[in-house]
Amino acid sequence: MHSVVQAVTDRIIARSKASREKYLAALKQAQTHGVHRASLSCGNLAHGYAACNATDKSVLRHLTKANIGIVTAYNDMLSAHQPYGNYPAILKAACAEIGSVAQVAGGVPAMCDGVTQGQPGMELSLLSREVIAMATAVGLSHNMFDGALLLGVCDKIVPGLLIGALSFGHLPMLFVPAGPMKSGIPNKEKAQIRQQFAQGKVGREALLEAESKSYHSAGTCTFYGTANSNQLMLEVMGLQLPGSSFINPDEPLREALNKMAAKQVCRLTETSGQYSPIGELVNEKSVVNGIVALLATGGSTNLTMHIVAAARAAGIIVNWDDFSELSDAVPLLARVYPNGHADINHFHSAGGMAFLIRELLFAGLLHQDVNTVTGFGLERYTQEPRLLDGELVWVDGPTESLDKEVLTSVDNAFQPNGGLRLLKGNLGRAVIKVSAVAPQHRVVEAPAVVIDDQNKLDALFKAGELNKDCVVVVKGQGPKANGMPELHKLTPMLGTLQDKGFKVALLTDGRMSGASGKVPAAIHLTPEALENGLIGKIQNGDLVRVDANAGEIFLLVDETELLAREAGVIDLRPQRYGMGRELFGALRANLSSPETGARCTSAIDEYY
Repeated sequence: MHSVVQAVTDRIIARSKASREKYLAALKQAQTHGVHRASLSCGNLAHGYAACNATDKSVLRHLTKANIGIVTAYNDMLSAHQPYGNYPAILKAACAEIGSVAQVAGGVPAMCDGVTQGQPGMELSLLSREVIAMATAVGLSHNMFDGALLLGVCDKIVPGLLIGALSFGHLPMLFVPAGPMKSGIPNKEKAQIRQQFAQGKVGREALLEAESKSYHSAGTCTFYGTANSNQLMLEVMGLQLPGSSFINPDEPLREALNKMAAKQVCRLTETSGQYSPIGELVNEKSVVNGIVALLATGGSTNLTMHIVAAARAAGIIVNWDDFSELSDAVPLLARVYPNGHADINHFHSAGGMAFLIRELLFAGLLHQDVNTVTGFGLERYTQEPRLLDGELVWVDGPTESLDKEVLTSVDNAFQPNGGLRLLKGNLGRAVIKVSAVAPQHRVVEAPAVVIDDQNKLDALFKAGELNKDCVVVVKGQGPKANGMPELHKLTPMLGTLQDKGFKVALLTDGRMSGASGKVPAAIHLTPEALENGLIGKIQNGDLVRVDANAGEIFLLVDETELLAREAGVIDLRPQRYGMGRELFGALRANLSSPETGARCTSAIDEYY
């Protein structure tokens, strides 16, 4: 093992010792050594299979075969989740082929940041992760199930499903992806049209046409944002089948993998002799593997919160120092938009997950000695699935990249580190992703332009008041303030300023999304303004330094003056009512800091 990867892993294991032991003890207590429905009364059980067909009723009544719960994030508005509409029937039939039963245990909400970006609904986005976790637990709470299949792809959905699943960590579970849509117009072209629209050079019709050609069919968006980062993380953690992440929804191979996932989870149940509960598969080593793969591909900054929150649900304590140390040691092996011009389909065609895992594994950057849904050892994930004469098989993946501009080897890495940095200074702690930021833009020292609502930037941009070197400070965007919405709406304007030759950066206690690109963005700043963070005292014209090279973030104002300053008033009342936001007040008030996962702290922390 690489010395840094091993040292970080050892530190996480030591830090998590007490909480992990309590978690594993809870799993042991929840084991039944038989089918779970056997503990139900006759009335309970009759309710549980009342709507089943005669064959399934017979199986469930005799208490010998597994019953698999399906938790689905299906809706037919979101392209990534629309394919899940017919999955339950496919999964049920596959389970029936080997004598087991599957039932839809419940549904979870799935919202899209692409639809809500810049809208009031975006302020429910991060909060939805906790709702999804709770909904997953509710769906599994009937104790009818011996395993589960989790159907989700995007942003908060996968982390929410994983957190909820880990609360039933004594059950084996597999994630079942839906795959990305096929490639549309090039991402670079889409970005250019967005900037032209921000500058008033093209109208809304041209912008809508470009967006429609980019997001054009069923499947995940093809850029390397949070959704595809989720899929990559799950596969490297061994929580879904090898090579299953990036097969397009309408491919015959996709359906074959879905059927195999259903059969495989049945093989992992307590009565199978190969019992592999998800709470044991997710351990300190698999979590580090997920972080390493994220860093090696320039993945979404959102995962710096989601991995922390999901790990904590399994009694594992991870922090940003771990991410930063690993990032310094892990080379960047992929260039996928916004870190390059290619999309996720190009990544898959160039060698994809099998090549990536092979490179990282043989360089000692991934732990091989982990359990996965396919058994012991990560080396199985250097293979990729194929349909040969209608049969699903796995073959060895490529040993060389088929497109070295998209995917490369450890020996010829695009850069020696993962491009994710921890920033520290008098402003607190923040993260910055620089894998897409040119070296000449990684240090910005400039006067602050302070706003407390992302929508206020548009007027300043159109008035020409931003045609200067500046650090745009967006405060009052933290978890407790307004649910920490993404601020990706700012990207075209900031990118335009940078293209004009101005030195520009973003500083915020909010999020910038999985599409963080060429503009340096110091995000997830903690403490947030609402928690008396120094960001709340920044005034227009104050000199701010964002230095991604040195890992520093400073407000360059005399300390005596800062002590005398009052924090600026942020009126959050308009952001706490309407579009359902008023329903989430109690949840929002209990969210922790971004570095601790921006999660609802009470129950899990009390238990551990």
